[in-house]
Amino acid sequence: MAFNTGLSGLRAAAVDLDVTGNNIANASTVGFKGSRVQFGDLYASGFLSSGSNPIGDGVNVQDVKQSFGQGNISFTDNGLDMAIEGDGFFVLNNGGETRYSRAGQFTIDKDGFVVNNQSMRVQGYTADGDGNLSGIRGDLEITTDNLAPRRTTNLRSELNLDSRESVLESRVRDVGPLAFGDVKDEQFEVTYTDGTPAYSVNLTGATTAREIAGKLTDAPGLSASATTTANVALTDADIAAAGTGFSFDLKINNASLQLDTSNVNSLEDLKAAINDSSDTAISAAIVDDGTGTNTSVLRVSHNQGENLDITYTGGSVSETGDINVTGDRTIAGVAATGGPGNNFATEYGQSPIRITNEFNPQDQRTYNHATSTSIFDSLGNSHELTQFFVKEPSPGNGVGVSEWSIYLQIDGEMVADTDATPYTARFDQDGTLQSVNGDASGEIVITDWVPKDKNGQPNGADGPPAAGAAVTTPIPDPPTTSAFVLSLGDTTQYGATFGVDDQRQNGYTTGRLSGLDVSGQGVLFARYTNGQSTALGQVALASFSNTDGLSPVGDTSWVETFESGQPVIGKPDTGTLGGIKSSSVEESNVDLSGELVNLIIAQRNYQANAKTIETSDAVTQTIINLR
Repeated sequence: MAFNTGLSGLRAAAVDLDVTGNNIANASTVGFKGSRVQFGDLYASGFLSSGSNPIGDGVNVQDVKQSFGQGNISFTDNGLDMAIEGDGFFVLNNGGETRYSRAGQFTIDKDGFVVNNQSMRVQGYTADGDGNLSGIRGDLEITTDNLAPRRTTNLRSELNLDSRESVLESRVRDVGPLAFGDVKDEQFEVTYTDGTPAYSVNLTGATTAREIAGKLTDAPGLSASATTTANVALTDADIAAAGTGFSFDLKINNASLQLDTSNVNSLEDLKAAINDSSDTAISAAIVDDGTGTNTSVLRVSHNQGENLDITYTGGSVSETGDINVTGDRTIAGVAATGGPGNNFATEYGQSPIRITNEFNPQDQRTYNHATSTSIFDSLGNSHELTQFFVKEPSPGNGVGVSEWSIYLQIDGEMVADTDATPYTARFDQDGTLQSVNGDASGEIVITDWVPKDKNGQPNGADGPPAAGAAVTTPIPDPPTTSAFVLSLGDTTQYGATFGVDDQRQNGYTTGRLSGLDVSGQGVLFARYTNGQSTALGQVALASFSNTDGLSPVGDTSWVETFESGQPVIGKPDTGTLGGIKSSSVEESNVDLSGELVNLIIAQRNYQANAKTIETSDAVTQTIINLR
């Protein structure tokens, strides 16, 4: 009996030594889980024949259990190394056999698949060409192809326009020249859009163009000037024929101008005599009479619009002058209130508006703010889009609403027809964007852009949609034209410095693979030289209801057994599954100092059981030696 007891102890101690030695041997094995031996005592007893003082028959090794506790996580310099922080196993495809492992030392094989050191392929959820993850599980693959370019279909600009900016543009309405006789004795009323009280103008009793210009200039927003021009039908031959009898009398408002005509023998002499007079408002020039006969006449002008009466040898001329009127943009309209013809009111309403300092992208003085960003055509070529913002006078009475004009330019060429008609952004009293050209979404659809090369020629990329084709927003995928949407819905107008808070567009040029990143959810992201990144797949993890039931098969991997149950496979950091630490590995969970102590204990146990056999042998020898 003692021999059997000691022998069972030796066997158990030997197993303990083997397990402890295996733990020590794998103290540096990534993903290794240490084991421990579980012992049970033996009793020799039959069915219903147990004695009151049974003697044990030794020890038995019941099981060798692995400890699946978390190992330390250490960082590495390999971007594809992964450590599981929490529950779960990596799922590996070993030539059709499914294995499970905690060792996350991965790399890429020659075919682009993510594999471990034994060329087992890592299983995960695949992604489509746009980086959208699916629920389909398969071998994770890293594609090294260039990333195809994506044209810009949406640009979102989040800006603040400084409400303290002044209005730069000056728009005027030019009226004239109006003949004195057409507007004298008129009466009308000028109204305004900025709250300025209406102003009545009465031209009754005016005798000269200068007087009419003065009355018009007195009205707020109006500026008038008068000029009187008289053509004198004299020729050199007329002057020569008159000889010493030549006469020329010039009256300004019935007051004769002193002229020295004693030495006048030609039109040039007469012109010089007028220009040398004491009245600097009077000037003379020799011009073509406009009849197409190349006939020259003497033109006499008074630049302040006084009446001119000219009497000369062979004829006379009388002129009352013309009036040129300019009305600035604050004027709403002119309404006639009486008078013989009301010609000024009519002329003013029909006259065009002229911008005296019209927007010019090359002149920073003609716009308040500007910002640029890159957009991309269908070939991945970069183009520069510039947005210009010009402060406009507030509509209505100027209370509770503000307006800005928006001009758009791509590579130096105006687009969206803003060269002819800019877009209008309107803001409420809180600085919030109300609309752009009446659209509350704040969207501008650019449909006339032709992508061009540096020489200004079309570069072969998709161009604008066909004439009359409807463009819907958002631009449907895949896009087929160069049309894109500029969204200004988050733009504000506060009393703060102009600033670009955010500006995003969805296009990019082609790119080459430059690196890989792994997120905490196990998503593999490819980084490209164009600054883009896209998901290539997501690592799958498996958990078991009875982890201890897994069967180790070497290479730091396990296989499913009946005792472990079927795996529950899912995405990292969901349910009971742990998260992923990238560029890290999980070290062995073996406590080396504890294992060395266990080694000493196993050795002592082995020695003690050997001593039991030795003692039993001595006792038996004593009996054999009896004589």
